[in-house]
Amino acid sequence: MLNYSIVDKIIKNALEEDIPYGDITASSVITSGSKAKASLIAKEDGIICGLPIFERVFNLLGEIEFTAFINEGSNITKGDIIGEIQGNALNILMGERVALNLLQKMSGIATLTNKYVSKLKGLNTKLLDTRKTTPNLRILEKYAVKIGGGNNHRFSLSDGILIKDNHIGYAGSIKNAIALAKSNCSFVRKIEVETESKEEVLEALDAGADIIMLDNMTPSQAKEMVELIAGRAITECSGNITLETVRSYALSGVDFISSGELTHSVKAFDISLKNFTRI
Repeated sequence: MLNYSIVDKIIKNALEEDIPYGDITASSVITSGSKAKASLIAKEDGIICGLPIFERVFNLLGEIEFTAFINEGSNITKGDIIGEIQGNALNILMGERVALNLLQKMSGIATLTNKYVSKLKGLNTKLLDTRKTTPNLRILEKYAVKIGGGNNHRFSLSDGILIKDNHIGYAGSIKNAIALAKSNCSFVRKIEVETESKEEVLEALDAGADIIMLDNMTPSQAKEMVELIAGRAITECSGNITLETVRSYALSGVDFISSGELTHSVKAFDISLKNFTRI
């Protein structure tokens, strides 16, 4: 699921940013070649995500072993010891911040996603992420959404056709934009269109859209549009959907709900590397 050629680039860039010329504090205090151990501890309840990435940071630095006590994607409770790390003391401290930053961010995304998914329990609507991700971290953030129980929308602009307001403005109409997409792209690709009104939904249907995004509508408006579409296209709700409102949108009968909040403004999960001792 994770492409480690991309993951390794992310980690190496992060390490270069944090230790461009080594760790001058640790190097002045810690004897070269000495060994230490430390515990990875949860400071709140949630879903743990990113353990393979955490371990990979130290694999790249070398001379360190990480033992996880909890499986990836598991529910954790404040105070849980997630795992233990031991090996080259200097390398542990050089990788600590990068490893924790990635683990905390990914666990925060997985935890929030899981909260959204729990709101959809018993319904057929599926939760999607968006492209509103941190530059260069998309593969990790979308992985975290999956671990949290969500589903991935496009990974990039190369993945699928999504005609939005700017495309429509350039083409002159939804009808023209869909016609252009059909004439210039392979027939195997589905065409999704962003709509904001009943008139635009009808135009998208008439033009043969495969997926209709109901953007910035209220739950009652979404319900009306789902009934109007009546299965003639896949439906997706998007725009200002929150944890408090997601179930009311799902009750409209929409097939998918996408939320940028899953990745663009998530709170980092509180995890610490503690009990660092020489061995």
